[in-house]
Amino acid sequence: MDFKLSDEQRMIQEMVRSFADDKLKPRAEALDRDAVFPWDSWNEMGELGLLGMVVDEEHGGPGMDNLSYVTALEEIAVGCAATSTAMSVQNSLAIFPINNFGNDEQKAKYLPPMAAGELVGCYGLTEPGAGSDAGSLRCACEKKGDTWILNGAKQFITNAPEAGVAIIYATSDTSLKTRGINAFIVDKDCPGYSIGKHEDKMGIRGSSTASIVMEDCEVPAENLLGQEGRGFVVAMATLDGGRIGIATQALGIARAALEAAAAYAQEREQFGGPIARLQAIQWKLADMACRIDAVRLLIRRAAWLKDNGQKHTIEASMAKLMAAETAVWCSNQAVQIHGGYGYTKEYVVERLYRDAKITDLYEGTSEIQRLVIAANLLKGKYRGADTP
Repeated sequence: MDFKLSDEQRMIQEMVRSFADDKLKPRAEALDRDAVFPWDSWNEMGELGLLGMVVDEEHGGPGMDNLSYVTALEEIAVGCAATSTAMSVQNSLAIFPINNFGNDEQKAKYLPPMAAGELVGCYGLTEPGAGSDAGSLRCACEKKGDTWILNGAKQFITNAPEAGVAIIYATSDTSLKTRGINAFIVDKDCPGYSIGKHEDKMGIRGSSTASIVMEDCEVPAENLLGQEGRGFVVAMATLDGGRIGIATQALGIARAALEAAAAYAQEREQFGGPIARLQAIQWKLADMACRIDAVRLLIRRAAWLKDNGQKHTIEASMAKLMAAETAVWCSNQAVQIHGGYGYTKEYVVERLYRDAKITDLYEGTSEIQRLVIAANLLKGKYRGADTP
């Protein structure tokens, strides 16, 4: 495995870093305060090719690999975690299942406008009574002629208020457990589809979250995604990639926390000089840097495996677990280095601390990641760093 960035990937990194510095960082505080979707940034990101990065040119995308994607997403997350959430959901959760399980007609219809950012997507798996246990979902689907009728609700759906299309999972028979689950591409104008409660969140407030309600929602039969009864396979494959995206978001938050803490430590004077001279502060910064670099390597390994068509479930969970816990830990250390000022909204670390927490909750809690890792380990599927 060679994680060295190519010249093209380095150019993407520099381009996106410049965009994040110039356009995202100045807007991040207002997005957090007002809890509004970053439409201006979103449209610009569409023009830059960041909203469907692995979509091929035939379907309107730049046809990049996943290593390029995580490289770009990290820079977006450093600039604004909320914006990176919207970008991750679009690429990893909404586009991926269509790109990998959709038929030619579905790809031709949905991928071009999604890659351009003209059509926002969301991912409807979680329900009020089905979170970590995704296989226990109760949203029902029944086929009547050339239409599927969906009834149920989805909870905590990122991008839901803005989304023109949703990937929705529903079961035709709960007794079949996961084998009864189907995946659907549901347009927002399907009869019976509506947006419910908007959540008032602790962090990533510039990324909207709401419930989706379906009451006798009519979905055309041709919008079944993948094979009937194989929706759970679509969901799990999608989450593998989604976890790489959230790991990258967490990495960006952690890096932003380190950069803020290092800058403040060199400016803040106590005991006759900048606090950066103090060993206690230096050790915090050193530990932050070590954890961040280790997480980046885990993420790049998972992205490399995905690019090379290899199973990456355990590697994605490892990256997500360690990145999330690193983001929470590093943002906490950044607040500590800022002292009392870190607890005020005057400094960015207060927002980073709030933003970080979601990364070990959504797309599989840290506890679920440990279950996934252990289950694969006990089945003899752990390959370690000696991945072929």
